[in-house]
This record gives sequence, C-alpha cells and structure tokens, in this order.
Amino acid sequence: MEYLRIVLTSAGSVAALFILTKIMGYKQLSQLSMFDYITGITIGSIAAEMATSLENDFTKPLLAMIIYGLSAWLISFLCMKSFPFRRFVTGKASVLYSGGKLYEENFRKAKMEINEFLMMARNSGYFDLSALDTVILEANGRLSFLPKATQRPAAPSDFGLSPKRETVFSNVIEDGKILYDNMKHSGVNEEWLKKELARQGVKTKEIFLGQCDGNKKLVVYSKTGKQKPHDILE
Repeated sequence: MEYLRIVLTSAGSVAALFILTKIMGYKQLSQLSMFDYITGITIGSIAAEMATSLENDFTKPLLAMIIYGLSAWLISFLCMKSFPFRRFVTGKASVLYSGGKLYEENFRKAKMEINEFLMMARNSGYFDLSALDTVILEANGRLSFLPKATQRPAAPSDFGLSPKRETVFSNVIEDGKILYDNMKHSGVNEEWLKKELARQGVKTKEIFLGQCDGNKKLVVYSKTGKQKPHDILE
C-alpha cells in the first residue's frame, strides 16, 4: 500500500506542478528572476515532500504548493501593472563594460567575479574584449553583448541589398502523417501538397518531416531508418 501511495502522490504532485506552471507562465522555464528562482525551488521541494509523504496528510504540501503558485502569479501580475514594483522585484540591468572600461563597482554589486565574466564572454564567442562596445548584465543573470560596429557580422543593408522577407516554416508532415491545420496556416491545401510530393518523387509515408513556409516552399526530410554505424560525435 505504501508503494501505491507513493505512485499516486507522485502522479498528483506532477499534475499539480504542471497546472501551477501553466498558471505562473512559461517564464519559469527560461528566463528566471530571483523571485521566480526561489519560488521554483520551493515548489519543487514541496512536491518532493508530497510525493513521499506516507504518514502525513498529503493535502498540506499540496495546499502550500497552491499558495506559492498563486503568489508567483500575483507577483507577476503586479509587476505588469506597476513599474516601481517590477523594478523592486526583478531588479535592473547593469553595465559591466563599455567604451573599453570595466566598471568594478557594478561587478561588486552584481557579485560577479572577473573570471566568471570572461568565461561567459568566451561562451558567447568573444575572446577579445576590445571587440565589444558594451556588455550588460541583465536582471535574469545573463550577459548581453553589443559588438563594435567594425566587429559585427555584415548585414545585407550594408551592401544596399533588400532580400525578400523570410517567413516561419510550419510542419505539414510529421512521421508520415499530414497536419491539416498547419497546412491552412501556410495557405496550402492537400491537393497542392500531393502535387509537390509528386514533383519531388516522394510519398507521404516515406517522410519523417515536411515543412512549408509562407511562400509555399516545401522542404521534406525522408526517413533514414537506422543510425549509421560511425557516429562523428563520439
């Protein structure tokens, strides 16, 4: 019975976490503020307690999870409504490097060590600080880099070119199955799809992934079966 209780309470805690994450928003999955980080850890700990609560009443940790989740939602709502409150909760960005100067006072306030800063710069592809104009520490703890104009990648506008507007690709075929709703989003129909597949000499069941953009360009990736014996990533 104890194992059955663990299974049921674990499933309940997973369901509760899923629902609370939906309520709090997808920000919990990517860019975390300090409050989001604390809330996420606390709710996770309570969920683990709920899953293994054999003797105690599991409704108590569940209630605590709900309170934390609703508190996070309320904080997020107030942040959207009040700029001073948002600034207080999420903090503000800080300039760490600009115009060839490192601002050590901002480093101290951010509790960031210079070698950690250099490592994050290298991870973003900047090994030479002189190639950068400005580096900003965002409120979520990530660094934003602004390279010098002479160091940034060339853009078509630099050469007086005006390329066509690119559109997002929609998946119209997945694992041999046609996704009709996605075809409507791309402005195509099944008849057009069949003609394109016939032109490319492939059948629907042979396709692992088929994508179409707003310009009615179809790109297909056929099923390849088993992995090749030599893995270049080993």
